Amino acid sequence: MELVLVRHGQTAWNVGEVFRGRADIELNEMGRRQAQLLGEFLSVPAIEAIYSSPLKRALDTARAVAAHHKLEVRISEGLNDMDFGEWEGVQADVVKQRFPEVYSAWSRTPEHAAVPGGETLAAVKQRAVATVNDVVSRHAGRVVLVTHRVIAKITTLALLGLDESRFWNIAVDTCGVTTFRIQDGRNILIRHNDNSFLRGYSGNLSDF
Repeated sequence: MELVLVRHGQTAWNVGEVFRGRADIELNEMGRRQAQLLGEFLSVPAIEAIYSSPLKRALDTARAVAAHHKLEVRISEGLNDMDFGEWEGVQADVVKQRFPEVYSAWSRTPEHAAVPGGETLAAVKQRAVATVNDVVSRHAGRVVLVTHRVIAKITTLALLGLDESRFWNIAVDTCGVTTFRIQDGRNILIRHNDNSFLRGYSGNLSDF
């Protein structure tokens, strides 16, 4: 089978470097355009199923893809964004000032960071991997999972057999596409963070 991991389109909080977490914010104008271009990019070959985080920014991105395949988006709580607890809705610079020790851990050793009131990367990995395993057991064709930066990163690392300490070694931009071929018990990475379909369209593709 082919497993396609997609990060949702841009929101105002991405641009402002605000921690999003479970806040149900919508795509901005740029994000809606990114989702439209993503849908065109993934229009062929055929997709068997599309799963999405329940949050609007992911769900609307998923629907832009699903429309090309006449599919209904399947909601999966396992694809929901990381719970950022007390950091949710706060700009990164402010978090750095208010929580210097934890923010330093998040920036340097994310596998040990404990966000106040939030999830750890280990907890995120557990639910993300369980979701992927369930999807793989149900399908044999091309499946798309629309999710969030942290989930996409952790899932990619897990499929490659790498741990959470490598979190900052990969980037996942808004609407970045990562594809694995699941074959003979191996997870084969064939594309990572592909946003070539957005080239020539001005906008911030930064990994935040």
